[in-house]
Amino acid sequence: MLYIRVDMNNRIATGHMMRCLSVADAAKSLGEEVTFLLADNQALGLIKKRGHHAIVLNIPWDDKELELKVLKKILWDYQIPRILLDSYQVTAAYLGELKKYTEVYYIDDINAFHYPVDTLICYANYWERFRYREHYDNTKLYLGTQYTPLRKDFSNCGKKQIRSGVEHLLLLSGGSDPYDILDGILERIHRERYRRVSVICGIYYTKYNALREKYKKNDNVCIYQGIPNIIRYMQEADMAVSAGGITLYELCAVGTPAISYSFADNQLRNVEKFDEDGMISYAGDLRKDPVAERVAGYLDYYGQNQKLRQERSLRMQELVDGQGARRIAEILINE
Repeated sequence: MLYIRVDMNNRIATGHMMRCLSVADAAKSLGEEVTFLLADNQALGLIKKRGHHAIVLNIPWDDKELELKVLKKILWDYQIPRILLDSYQVTAAYLGELKKYTEVYYIDDINAFHYPVDTLICYANYWERFRYREHYDNTKLYLGTQYTPLRKDFSNCGKKQIRSGVEHLLLLSGGSDPYDILDGILERIHRERYRRVSVICGIYYTKYNALREKYKKNDNVCIYQGIPNIIRYMQEADMAVSAGGITLYELCAVGTPAISYSFADNQLRNVEKFDEDGMISYAGDLRKDPVAERVAGYLDYYGQNQKLRQERSLRMQELVDGQGARRIAEILINE
């Protein structure tokens, strides 16, 4: 049995949970059962739907001092040999204390401090900036995009076929859309140019009904919420616009040319690195930049340049092969 400690709510959205679910799915395909340790029951239905177990701690998700008291008892009662953690709320003291009771594996992409863990995993495209190998002598390190934890569906993507023009546009915002960028982009772009504009809202997006009402007369604009098979929309799309985060790696695996934006500090290195490497153009930070206007400009530019879209699609698929979740699961099972 593998154990994973992670949460999902309207503050931290869905990214941490989705990447851990990908690891859990991979582990189950290898014959290993998985139990999630949750602060509350917000993700309970999703986890059970994916066929995994869960223990709800019934604690505030951001109170690590209280969590330690509860979690240490769970570790002892269930004799848990190792645990995978994915949370920005951890502290050095928290991790150090857990390490006394179990082997600690931690997924990192922000390098907030020196993590006292047994194994550190960083799949981010910018991992080299953190110079992990210089600072971790006695910690096992698994670094690079080969460990990007995506769902199994993303491991069997063939070469993306790039059409001469952009007919199908996909707009994504992640778990929430605190700055209403989906509406902003829809207002700014030339909607009539596209055969279809698919807009996928996250489960924590509160203005879904209002957005559908606003664009109901646009027959080519299709607005959805909480789509489980998002890969199909990515594969069908000629271009995508997405917030920074693991979604960009999913787009890489599929090979769909994309434009990114950010609205949180933890997204900045990600979007900037993709832009710097000439893979995914960065339209700016919603907190300070005219992102919708820049997205419209990029779409005009990409739409007229099939060769550029082809080149970027190939580089994206070379970066991410979609096998990362399985690699992490094998590490957890076999070490």
